[in-house]
Amino acid sequence: MIGNSYSSRKINTMIQRSSKLSAKIRSFFYLCLSVSICGSILFFGAAPASAQDWFKTGTGLGVSKARVGVADFASKEAPSQPLATLFGEVVRTDLDFSGILEMVSKSYNPLQTPGTPAEVDFKAWAAAPASAQLLAFGNFSMTGNFVEIQAWLNDVRDASLPSVIGKIYRGEATPAQVRIFAHQFADEIIGKLSGGLPGIASTQIAFVSNRSGNKEIWAMDYDGENQHQLTQIHTISLTPRWSPDASRIAFTCYAQPGSSSVLTAQICVYSTLTSHLISWPRFRGTNSSPSWSPDGSRIMFMSSMLGNPELFITEASGQRPKRLTFSTGANTSPSWNPKTGQQVAFVSDRGGIPQLYTMNSDGSNQAKVDLPDMGYVIDPAWSPNGQLLAFSWRRPSGNYDIYVMEIVTRQLVELTRDVGRNERPSWAPDGRHLVFESTRTGTRQIWSMLADGTDARQLTKQGQNESPNWSPK
Repeated sequence: MIGNSYSSRKINTMIQRSSKLSAKIRSFFYLCLSVSICGSILFFGAAPASAQDWFKTGTGLGVSKARVGVADFASKEAPSQPLATLFGEVVRTDLDFSGILEMVSKSYNPLQTPGTPAEVDFKAWAAAPASAQLLAFGNFSMTGNFVEIQAWLNDVRDASLPSVIGKIYRGEATPAQVRIFAHQFADEIIGKLSGGLPGIASTQIAFVSNRSGNKEIWAMDYDGENQHQLTQIHTISLTPRWSPDASRIAFTCYAQPGSSSVLTAQICVYSTLTSHLISWPRFRGTNSSPSWSPDGSRIMFMSSMLGNPELFITEASGQRPKRLTFSTGANTSPSWNPKTGQQVAFVSDRGGIPQLYTMNSDGSNQAKVDLPDMGYVIDPAWSPNGQLLAFSWRRPSGNYDIYVMEIVTRQLVELTRDVGRNERPSWAPDGRHLVFESTRTGTRQIWSMLADGTDARQLTKQGQNESPNWSPK
C-alpha cells in the first residue's frame, strides 16, 4: 500500500520506535502512513453518476464557450522567432486547458500572420473554417538580451470595436521568462472571458517527490514545467499545503528531536519568499496533516501530543495550541472550507471505523456525514466555492477513484474510473480544475484534469510523485 521509496518494514520500524504511541494510535497511524498520512474515511453516499448538469454548472463547465483563435506571433527579426513560437504555443495550450473556451484548430488558421491590429484580416478569421469570435495575436522584437512582446485580443466579428486586451511585456529573452509572459497573457484572456474569475496559468503546484533520494517537497508550474526541489530535509516530507497568500507551505516532516535518533512526525513550514524553513514549534507525539485557515492566520492539524490523535489549532506561528476534538477515536485530515472560513471536514474513527465528519472551526457542532452507501475515502478537499468536496473513494472492488460530492445534497460524480489508483485531489483556485496522483502509467505520478474528469494530463514522469496541492494564486 505504501507507494514510496520507504518500504512497509521501514515504516513499521519507525512507528514501533515511537514508544509513546499507544497500540490504538500506532494502528491508526500505520493506516495513515500507508496512504502517506492522509487519513481515511468510510464513505456513505448516493449511487455514483457520470458528470451531470448540476456539476457542470457548479464548476463553470458545460456553459456556452467563446471560439478563440491564436495566430502565430510575428517576429521582427530572426533571433526572436523561436521565442515567438514558444509564446504562441504556451498561450494556445493555456487557453485550451481553461475549460471555458472553444479553440480554433491551428490547421484552420488563415495563412496571413497579423502582428498588429491593423494587419488583422477580420473577415478571414471570422469566416469558416476558422469561424473565430476572438483572436489572440501580436509580435516579438529583441534588443540584445531583452525581448518586447506586443499582444492583443480582438473581436473579429466586429472590426470597429477596440481591442479587448492590449498588453506589452518586456523582459529577459529567455524561454523561462517568455513562458511567464505567455501565462500572464493567457490569464488576462481568461479573466476577460470568464466574468472576472482569474485564470490559473500562473499558478504552481506543490508536491512530494523521491527523485532526489528522499521524499522532499517540490514545486512546478501548473502545466508541469519548471519542476524544482524546495526542501532539503533528507528524511520524509509529506502533505504540502499552500498558505492562502502562497508565501508559505506547511507540510508533515520527519525530524530528529535533539540528540535522539527517533524520527517523529512534526509540522514544518517553508517560506517561498526566503526559500528556507520557518521556525515552528515541535510538539510531543505525532503531528501531521496541516490545513491553513482561509485568512492564513491559523493552522489546524492532527496531534497526539496529549495521547489520543486529536485535531488542534494554533496561530500560524505554531503558538497557543488549542485542542478541538475530544473523542475516544483518532481524528485527522482536516480540510477547511475556503469560502465560509467556518466549516471543517475531517476524518474520525470515533464510531469504530473511520468516517467523514464536519464541525465549526472552533470545534463546535461536530457531526457525522450520514450517507446511504459504504466506501473507503481519503483526503477530502473543498472546492473554492465551498460547495463541493473532492476525495478518493476505494470501492469494494479495491479500486481508488476520484469523486466529487455536493455537500448539501450528497450528489456524487465519479471523475476517474478503474485506471490505476487515483488519490489526493486538490482544487485549482478557479474551481474548474483538479490535480491528483495516479498510478495509471505504472508509477505514482501527478496528473491534472478538468473538474468534470475530462482532459487528464500527466505532469510528472521522473521518480515517484504524490500528494499534490494547487497554489491559491
